Amino acid sequence: MRRFFKRLGLSILSLIIILVALILISGRTYLFKAAWYYTADVDDYKIFDNNVVQTGKPQPWNKAAAYNKIIYPDDLDKKLAQYKTIAVAVIRNDSLLFEKYWPGYNDSSKTASFSVAKSITSLLVGAALKERKIRSVDQPVSDFIPEFKEGLKTKLTIKHLLTMSSGSNWDESYSNPFSVTTEAYYGNDLYKTATSVKITKEPGTYHYYQSGNTQLLGLIVEKATGQSLSAYASEKIWQPVGAEHPALWSTDKKDGNEKAYCCFNSNVRDFARIGQLMLDSGRRKSTTIIDTAYWKASITPCMIKDDSGQPSNYYGYHWWILPEHQDIFYAWGILGQYVVVIPSKKLVIVRLGKESAGLRTPNSAEIVYWLTDWANEF
Repeated sequence: MRRFFKRLGLSILSLIIILVALILISGRTYLFKAAWYYTADVDDYKIFDNNVVQTGKPQPWNKAAAYNKIIYPDDLDKKLAQYKTIAVAVIRNDSLLFEKYWPGYNDSSKTASFSVAKSITSLLVGAALKERKIRSVDQPVSDFIPEFKEGLKTKLTIKHLLTMSSGSNWDESYSNPFSVTTEAYYGNDLYKTATSVKITKEPGTYHYYQSGNTQLLGLIVEKATGQSLSAYASEKIWQPVGAEHPALWSTDKKDGNEKAYCCFNSNVRDFARIGQLMLDSGRRKSTTIIDTAYWKASITPCMIKDDSGQPSNYYGYHWWILPEHQDIFYAWGILGQYVVVIPSKKLVIVRLGKESAGLRTPNSAEIVYWLTDWANEF
C-alpha cells in the first residue's frame, strides 16, 4: 500500500512538473497567478501594482436635511445582504441623502469597480475629444495604434470600440483560465494582449460586449494625451469632481498600463461623483468635462444588433440604459458594482458588493431594478 501511494505521489509530482514546464514554454506565466487567486475579488487591487489617481481640493458632500431618514425597506435590506452588499449611497440634488455600510467597510474603503471602469474610460475619451486631442469618434484606431494598419483592422474606429461593435475575436470568458480576458487580468503585457486581437466581423455591424475594446480605448487616450490614464483621470475627472480620496488604478506591472476595462478602485462616496457628473450632463459646477453631444451619445442606445438579432437598446458609449426606462442609465461591474443615474428624480445611487444578483432581463441588472423601485418612493 505504501508503495502504491509513493508511486501515486511521484506520478502527481511528475504531472505538476510537466504542467509547469508547459506553461513556462508557452509563455502563459499569468496562469500561475490565475490558478492561485482563481476568481476576481473586490480587494484585488492588493494583488496588483497600481497607479494613483490624485485628488485636488476635496469637496465633501453636503448632507441633505433628510439624511438617513428615508424609509429603507426590510425586503430590500435582505436582498442586498443576500448578495453581499458592502455599501450603498444615494445622492439627491447634489447632496448625500442616504448611506449604509456592511461589516468591514466604511465611507473611505477602497474596492474594485470592475467594469464601472469602462464608463470612466469612456469619460476620458470624451475629455480628450473636448480638448481636440482626438478629432472625432469616427477617427480610425490605426491613427493611434500601428498594429491596426492592415486588413479589417483599418476599418476600426473609436466609435466601434465605444459601442462594443469592433467585431474582434476577443474571448470575453471569465471562467476559462486560457481566455484572453483572464490573460489581461492576471498578465503583465496589456498592450500586446489588447493589440493582438483579430477583426473577424465588419466593424459596426454586431454588438458584442468585450473588455478588449475598452483596453484599446485606454491605449488610445494615453497615445492622444501623452499621459497615463491615471494622470489624465486625475486632471480631467478626479480633481474637478472634488473626490475626497485618491483612487488606485491597477496596472499590468509596475509603471505599466492601467487595466482600463476593469480596475479603478475607490469608495462609494467618490464613485457617486461619477454619477453626479453624468447627471449634470458631463459638467461639474463651472467645469465642462465632456461636451453635451458626447454625453448624449453616451446614454443613447447604439441600436446595433446583438447576438439575439435585435437592436441593442440598452447600451450607449460604455453606459448601460434600462430598456423599459430609457431615462435611467448606469455603470455596471461584474460583482454588482452599480452607479445608477435617475435624472427625473435628480438621483444618483451607488451600490458596491461582492456578488451580482444576475439579470432580470437579458440586458438589464436585477439590483438596478431593486434600487430604482426603492427610489420611486422618494
